[in-house]
Amino acid sequence: MIVVGIGCRRGSPTARIAGAVGEALKTAGIPVDGVDALAAPEFKADEAGIAGAAAAFDLPLRLIDRSRLDAVQPLCATRSPTAENATGLAAISEAAALAAAGRNASLVLPRIARDGVTCAVARGEGV
Repeated sequence: MIVVGIGCRRGSPTARIAGAVGEALKTAGIPVDGVDALAAPEFKADEAGIAGAAAAFDLPLRLIDRSRLDAVQPLCATRSPTAENATGLAAISEAAALAAAGRNASLVLPRIARDGVTCAVARGEGV
């Protein structure tokens, strides 16, 4: 299972998020049809840009609850003091990708950050 995790500033538009997802996949060398889902923290459920990106790629959006995001923090490669101050989580997109990828998840691409959007790609065995 391959999952792209997303983090973003409030109100980030669909085009900006979709562009970051596309860039992450290109960097990772993974075609869109090789991706199983997009993932984001449950506290971003009201972000229209994230839902719009999932629709643009015709992928399911998995919303990850806080306990699962907390559980995978030790597996994350990068730490953002800004994210940690705002949410209490040092890694958002990496954690979302890892948690959604399931058992034995690992990062294929650590977080990239562009214009207020972060994306990371993880591979795992599913839930």
